[in-house]
This record gives sequence, C-alpha cells and structure tokens, in this order.
Amino acid sequence: MKKRVISIMAIGFIIVPFLFGTVCAKTLKIGSMSPLTGPYASDGTDIKNGVRTAIQVFEEAGGMPGYDKIEFFPQDTACDPRQAVAAANKLLNLEVVGVVGAYCSSSTIPASEVLDEESIPMITPASTHQDVTDRGLKYMFRMCGRDDDQAPAAAKFIKESLGAKTIFLVDDKTTYSQGLADGVEAACKKLGIKVLGHEHVNQGDKDFSAILTMAKLKNADVFYMSLQGFSPASMMTLQAKRLGLKSQIVTQDAVFQPRFMEVAKDAAEGVYLTYGFTDPSTPEYKAFEEKYVPQYGAIAAYATYAFDGATSLLKAIKAAGSTDPAKIKAELMKLDYQGVAKRIKFAANGDSGSSYIAFKVVDGKFVPYWEPENGLIK
Repeated sequence: MKKRVISIMAIGFIIVPFLFGTVCAKTLKIGSMSPLTGPYASDGTDIKNGVRTAIQVFEEAGGMPGYDKIEFFPQDTACDPRQAVAAANKLLNLEVVGVVGAYCSSSTIPASEVLDEESIPMITPASTHQDVTDRGLKYMFRMCGRDDDQAPAAAKFIKESLGAKTIFLVDDKTTYSQGLADGVEAACKKLGIKVLGHEHVNQGDKDFSAILTMAKLKNADVFYMSLQGFSPASMMTLQAKRLGLKSQIVTQDAVFQPRFMEVAKDAAEGVYLTYGFTDPSTPEYKAFEEKYVPQYGAIAAYATYAFDGATSLLKAIKAAGSTDPAKIKAELMKLDYQGVAKRIKFAANGDSGSSYIAFKVVDGKFVPYWEPENGLIK
C-alpha cells in the first residue's frame, strides 16, 4: 500500500507540471501571405524570410512579455485571389493576431476583406495598387509605396533623365502591372511624351515575339515593361535584346530582384527601373544584413519591407500589452522609427510612403541612378 501511494505521488509529480505547463504556456501567433509556389515564389519566399528574421530578432531581444514564444504561420497565395482568400480564412482559424502580406495586389485586396471583417491587422510589404489602402479598411496597412507615386516618378525620369519623346508600354493585365502601366501612360502624356502603343500579354506567357516585334516596328525611345515579377521580365528582356529592340528598357519595382540579372544576364545591363529608396549604410540595414544574408542569401525585393512590417506589428503588440486589434492599431499609428527599408510612420489611411528613385543595372547590380528632386545620383 505504501509503495502504491509513492508510485501515485511520483506519477503526479510528472503529470501535474506537464499539465500546468500546457495550460499556462502562451504562444503569440503571427501569419504571412505570399506566393510560395508558382512563378513569383522567389519574391514570396523573400517575404516569408523577412518576417521570420524579424521574429528571430525580436525573440533574441527578449521576446513578447507574457508569451513563451512567437509562432509563425506562412501561407501560400500563389498570387491567386481565391487561394489568397482561402489562406486568409486558414489564418483566422489558426487565431493569428496579425498578418504580413500579401504580394500581388490582386491577392491582397480580397484577402484583406476577409481579415478586416475579423479585425485582424494586415501589413502588406509589396502590394502597391492604390486600392489596397483607399477602400477605407480599418486594419489595412502598407509598408511599400503606391503606384500613383511610382508612376509620376517613372514618367519624370523618362522625360527628364532619358529625354524620351515617345514610349511603348506593355503589361500582363494583373491588378498591379496594368494599374501601374496605365499610371505611367497617363503621366507620360501629361509631360508631352507620345504613346506609340500600349499592349498586353498574359500571365504565364513565355514567348513575347509578337509584342516585341510590334514594339521594334514602333521604335519608341522607351519600352516600358510592367510585369508581375522578375521571371517574365527577365525572359522579355532577353528576347528583346535578341530581337534587336533599340528602345531603352525601363521597368518597375517587381523586377528589383537579383535573380533578374542571373536569368537575363548581359541583356539586363543598362536596364532602368524604379523602386523605393533604401539607405544600405544605416545601422538598421547593416544589422539586418548580418542576420539575413547568412541564412537566406542576397537581400531581394521585399525582404526588407516584410521585416519592417513584422517588426512594426510586434512593436505595436508589445506597446499595447494586448492582442486587442483596436489597441494594436492605436500603437501602429504611434510608430515613428528608423526601419531597415526606410523611416516608419503610418498615415491615417495606413500608408507609410516611399521615395521612388531610378536604378540602373550596371555590372550585374542595381545601382542608384536618379532621384526626382536632384536628378542624377553621384
């Protein structure tokens, strides 16, 4: 009898702490949404890795008070609106308190409707279409810039720096790409640049000979290429050079990815693109670089914006001392700090702005080339 009592007590000493730990352990759940499969998987993986790095840095600095750990749930949207909605619903079922994403505006817009209905803060690191934040959603935030800021900057560069008098545009009919191309066309017309054509390709196309032949015949000063991601852009650039297109190629922020040069190779040399200015000399950028590069390789398009988005979310939750959405939003609106990509401060509509400049591909690297106020960067 005595041995039995001792055995029961021993079992109790094992079970009770286990049960107590299970009950009391608290996990903060954060989600992300981006294309992890398909043609835009590289950019989507950069977003996932940016968020993961932010969580790692935050936990190494002491973590979230009141929580044992931060758990991360990256979801694949494949840049498909229906899959993005399904991913948003999955994150709701997982009970995340905030989401960083998505990549394509066509995914972010419908997914944000789902999350906003449940008051889940969403910060996109990559979706630039103006409708993302112009719909009045209470919990929608944006870390990157907007198409209606990028388009005028691109047109000004084309006019003032390149001295172009004519332009030919092509897009792939996505919400982002066509919206931006339409904006560039309108801005160019205002500046007196003649539009010789604006054509469209389809997502997934690999042969662009018909459009490029048309562009070659038009022989515009500038060939503006607005495509969703570096992969189709690199293929179009390669084919344009092989076809002998003489127009100067200018493109946009979705192409700001080192793999563009890896695929397009020599054809990429001399291509210009617009992207938000980031100062790589800041202590914040250097600290991010030291943490990110050994784990994930070269810093590409939206890793920095994703890091800043996740960091902002975690800072707001910590400051709020709560996962109550209204309190998180209130703290997000108070933020004013130097991030990795830029200074972080949200406007009333959830935008945080971006200073677009033009980069030029030189020796396989994106080199800052021109900025709207002072022209050429020396």
